[in-house]
Amino acid sequence: MKDIHDDKLSRFWFMVCNAIPPVGFFLYFKHRKQYPNKAKRALTSAMIGIPLALIMGYIINTHILK
Repeated sequence: MKDIHDDKLSRFWFMVCNAIPPVGFFLYFKHRKQYPNKAKRALTSAMIGIPLALIMGYIINTHILK
């Protein structure tokens, strides 16, 4: 079996993917064959980041910047 030591997305990149979803999609396509766990975590973070950004944008625009 192939020893994959680096098949874990760091916390820093997880937060970056969550804050900037295109980075998560890029990391997914970059690592999907060589590091599948890292790619899956980046994609998951990006997919979670999109609705969070929409919700936070709505809250900021309607309640804070009113």
